[in-house]
Amino acid sequence: MKLSIDPAASAPPFEQLRRQVIDAVSDGSLAPGARMPTVRALAAELDLAVNTVAKAYRALEADHVIEGRGRAGTFVSSTGDAVTREGQAAAIAFADRVRRLGIEREAAIALVASALDARG
Repeated sequence: MKLSIDPAASAPPFEQLRRQVIDAVSDGSLAPGARMPTVRALAAELDLAVNTVAKAYRALEADHVIEGRGRAGTFVSSTGDAVTREGQAAAIAFADRVRRLGIEREAAIALVASALDARG
């Protein structure tokens, strides 16, 4: 996951960070259970104040997007039921594989549709 902050944007940095994490979880680039960087590490990487990243993390925890597990770290929350989580994990694995193979998005979607139709 590549995060970046646009200093010229109208949204404050903590909101830009919050939105990017939510988007990454929604599109599957951050999978349920994925470990998040520490607040300090992410602050250093993005050249932000530690309190700014901590504020974004608190907002994300309040929205149940991420969950703190004490000394173990912070992780993307598991969302949905077990079937949905398994489906999302399979979709992420498939997406990773077709990217490595260099298959275009439309062709990958056609492969999935064909496989679903064949199993119908």
